Parts: sequence; C-alpha cells; structure tokens
Amino acid sequence: MLLHNILWVETTFYLLPSFSHPPTFLSLPHMNSQKPKPGPLLAAIDTPADLKKLKEGQLPRLAAELRNFILDVVSVHPGHLGSSLGVVELSIALHYVFNTPYDRLIWDVGHQAYAHKILTGRRDVFYTNRQLKGISGFPSRSESEYDTFGTGHASTSISAALGMAVASELNGEKNRHHIAVIGDGAMTGGMAIEGLNNAGASHANLLIILNDNNIAIDKNAGVMKEAFLRSSHLFEAFHFSYFGPVDGNDLPQLLSALREIKKIEGPKLLHIITTKGKGFEEAEKKQTLFHAPGRFDRQTGALIAEDPENRITYQEVYGRTLPELAKQNEKIVAITPAMPSGSALGFMQKAFPERVFDVGIAEQHAVTFSAGLAAAGYTPFCTIYSTFLQRAYDQVIHDVALQKLPVVFGIDRAGLVGADGATHHGVFDLAFLNSIPGMVIAAPMNEVELRQMMFTAAQYKQGPFALRYPRGYGFMKASEWQQPFEKLEIGKGRKLKTGEKVAIVSLGQPGNFALEAAKQLEKENIFPAVFDLRFLKPWDEKLLHRIFQQFPHIITLEDGVVRGGLGSSMAAFASLHGYGNKIKNLGVPDQFIEHGSKTDLYHLCGIDVAGIKTGVRKLIHHPKR
Repeated sequence: MLLHNILWVETTFYLLPSFSHPPTFLSLPHMNSQKPKPGPLLAAIDTPADLKKLKEGQLPRLAAELRNFILDVVSVHPGHLGSSLGVVELSIALHYVFNTPYDRLIWDVGHQAYAHKILTGRRDVFYTNRQLKGISGFPSRSESEYDTFGTGHASTSISAALGMAVASELNGEKNRHHIAVIGDGAMTGGMAIEGLNNAGASHANLLIILNDNNIAIDKNAGVMKEAFLRSSHLFEAFHFSYFGPVDGNDLPQLLSALREIKKIEGPKLLHIITTKGKGFEEAEKKQTLFHAPGRFDRQTGALIAEDPENRITYQEVYGRTLPELAKQNEKIVAITPAMPSGSALGFMQKAFPERVFDVGIAEQHAVTFSAGLAAAGYTPFCTIYSTFLQRAYDQVIHDVALQKLPVVFGIDRAGLVGADGATHHGVFDLAFLNSIPGMVIAAPMNEVELRQMMFTAAQYKQGPFALRYPRGYGFMKASEWQQPFEKLEIGKGRKLKTGEKVAIVSLGQPGNFALEAAKQLEKENIFPAVFDLRFLKPWDEKLLHRIFQQFPHIITLEDGVVRGGLGSSMAAFASLHGYGNKIKNLGVPDQFIEHGSKTDLYHLCGIDVAGIKTGVRKLIHHPKR
C-alpha cells in the first residue's frame, strides 16, 4: 500500500493562441486552398468607409456579390449559412447609414453576422472561418473593433446594448447610436423580455431591429411568433416607438426606415421580415437543414456526405434509443429548448409527438418545466446542449436537485465541440454539476454505453441523473450500437486493460484514446493499466483505493476542465485518504478554448493519443517536471 505524506499532482496547461487587433496571423499555408474571389464591388470594400463611397443604386449589386461570396466560401468551409444569407441587405444598410464602429452594432444570435464580418475588414480571411487560428464563426470583441459584443448564445443583445447606451448617456455621448439586431427566435428567450422591460423604462438611445424570419434552427415554438403579428401593440406596451413591418430583403425600404429612425431619440424598434436562406433556393426551401449544412454543392445545394466508415453519431443513438424507452414506459417525455433537430429528437417526435415539448430558447424554463413534470410522476429527459445548460444552473440546483426530483439531463455536445468554439464548448458541466448534492453524473465511453446509461437513468427515481455525451461520431460501426438493454450499476467503474506502474483513469469517450495510447506505449516497454470510471458521481471508491494502492503513477483523463472535474476530484480523494502517488491531470486547461476541428483541439489540450503518451512518459521518467 502506497501511503506517503506528500501528494504530488501535476496539471498540464497548454498555451493556446488568442486573437489580437487585428488578426494578423491568419495567412497560414494550410488555409490557402479553395479561396473564393469576391466580385468587383465587394473586392473594393475593406471597411464601412469604403461601403459609403458607393452610390445607393449600386447597393443591390453589392448585395448579390456578398451573397454569392458567402455561398462560395461556406459551401467549401462549412458554417452557419441560412441566417447570414437572410440579413445581407440589412448588414449593408446598417453600415451604410450608421457610423460604425462608433455607433455600436450587436448581432443576436451571432451566427447571422457573416456579411457584417466581410464588410468590416475580414473579407480576405473569411475562408478561415471557424478553422483553427482563423476567424471565429461568431462576433468576437478580441477579433475586431466592429464586434462590439460577443454573442454566441441567444437573447443577450438587448441587455448588452442597453448597458452600452446607458454608459454613453453617463459619458455625455448623446449622438451615439446603439443597435441590437435580434433574430432566429432569440426574441422568444426570457432574457430578451427582461431587457425590453428595463429598456422601456429608460430614455436610452437604443434601436432594436427584430429580424423576424419565423424560425430559429427549427420552427419557432410558443406564441411569441403570433404576437409579432400584432407587434405594434406588443412593443408599444413596453414603451418602445414601433416601426414596421418592413421588407428586410428590400434595400430601398431598409435605407429609408433606418434614416428616419436615426433621427428619433429613446427606445425604438424596427420590425423587419426576412427570409432565412434568401437567394439560394435549396436554403429557402430547407431552412432547418441549411442553418448549418456542412459542405454542399454550390450549384445544386446537394449535401456532401461525411459519414466516416458507416459510423453513427451519439446524437442519433440518443434520438433512436429514447422512443424505444418511451414505448416501454408511457411516463417518459422529452423536453428541449429549441434544439429538436440538433439533438435528434425527430425520432421521438415521429413516434410520440404528444410527448415531446420544444419550449423555445428558454433553458431556465426547460429545466423547471421538467421539474414540474417529474413532480407529477413523469420521467422527463431534459435534452439540452452542455453549453446551454450553463444558463439554467440555478434551476438545476433549486428546482431539481434540492427537491430530489428524477429529471434525466441528456447533456448533448459535452466536451470540446470543435468549430463553434469558446461559446459552445461543453467543458464546464462536469465541474459545475459535481458540486451539487444528490446528482448522478455519467459519461459513456461509446455508443452502446450511452444506450445502457439511458436505460439505467430511466429507472432511477432517487434524484437527478446527468448523462453527458460528445458531439458527432464515436468509434463503433452503425450496425453495432443497438444492443439489448442492460441496467448498469450506478457508481461502478471498470478495468479496461491490465498494466503496471502507471494507471490511466478516464471518464467518458477519452477512454478510447487511453486504450490506443497504452497499446502504442507497449512498444516502448511501458505498460499502463487503463480504467474507465463511467460515473464521476457517485464514483467507485473501492476501485479508486485499489488503483492508488497498486500504481505509484496515475494519469487522469477527461474532456472537460480539470479544475472541479475528474482531475481535481482524484487529487482531493488522494489527499483525503493520505495517498502520495504521483498524479498527472490531463484535461481542458484553465482558459477558454478557441475554435478548430475537434482533432486539433484535442491535440492542443493534450488529451489525444499523442498527449496521453507524452503525459505517461513525463510522469514515469521526469515526475517532478
């Protein structure tokens, strides 16, 4: 038994790239292929000052060039397409009429800002969008002075713009304009209503542009979309001067409305009607699909399949398993905050349409609504992206955990998500859920285990059960995942590989990387053991004691932040029980991780096969470095 007085823990932190003003490092060799050329008008615009040199009659032609340029780039370098196509005319009109960046412009949600980025100095690097060391897919304050506020989550623009407008009042800047463009269903979010309530009571020089396209990713949920039809009364009740509705894809109408509104002080709202996917037939007809379509044929709109080796995504496994469980248990229901397509709930909607509830962009409501269902005897699967669950932390604690209600949290896109970047990485859930009493936290290593954990969670009645799973494809063939249901022992871990001297203790999908790293290290006469905990809370204390007693060197591995997650918990366990083993924590470092492919980001954070091998070598050969 290895008992020592000193606990040695090393957490590896990697220095990752950050943006600077301006992003000068973007001309990378691997990004120079397939760089589309802009049309002649667009090619001459490096700043909004250049845009203002054009005659008004040239702007429709510029809109066509800008729309074509977005299509040329995004068809090859995937991103969010439909939203930005819908606001091409609005983007031109705003920068043509207002004095940006002095006049502050906020895009909500940020994936509709591609035309804005191209017009504000990022045309020549737009093809690097969402790539490692390229520009962000969302507005980013560190990327450009024209991005006055970072917006990756919905419904924040009104509050931020109001704060800036009040600051300008306090500074005596009476002629400074503040514009919040809110669209893609973001006005259905509770925070937007809170912002309206506060702004209406102010005298701030604030303009809200409601980009009404009747769709977020899926069709808007709730009655707000109907209220927009009577929006004059709705927004005037909030003490806003209301204008519209205006055709948001008609430049002359937009320019006229903006020039008139610019003369008016106080809170005001311009209601515009746009078409998501405007100008590209397939994107207009299939708005949900072309929200973020991946690669597609520029001419026909046909999607370019990227199914690696006939594998299946975790999302599809979750989506297909849920109606199987619902068939067995009539009390199972599914809840999502505006993400039925992203979380593959279409299978459940088709099988049991009356048992699926899309509550709109309302994460707090989604959690407490689920709590109410659980209190009434139902088994709710609250299916929510990890990054969006952050928005409902109080409700998870106060409304669910405190009352020991059996809500199952299907935490989609947990871990590093890739190109969406810092605003969307699901790396904090392990840490912020770990501190909540009575919370079960499970993480499957593969697709079959996700299925079995769902089966286990559906039968758990003692309190909340959080089941986190990553974005995209796993490691199994599509024909292998649909195994017979098996109830897992909650809190029970397992040994994956026998070894000596060093143990790799993983949680979730990174266990696959650990197995491969251990296999490769055997060629160097290093034989790590590999353990998969399956559950962070409760966890397998008997297994942990055996690990600490048998292995002098321990690597912890997770696809979440080390601080507060598995790494910190293992160090605390060792300290509590007097173990002095040498521990190295591999996980996401204590900083916000930028965008890039998942493969690149795993490597940067040192949690891929190469990073694990390096960690094991350093721990064995240079334990104090």
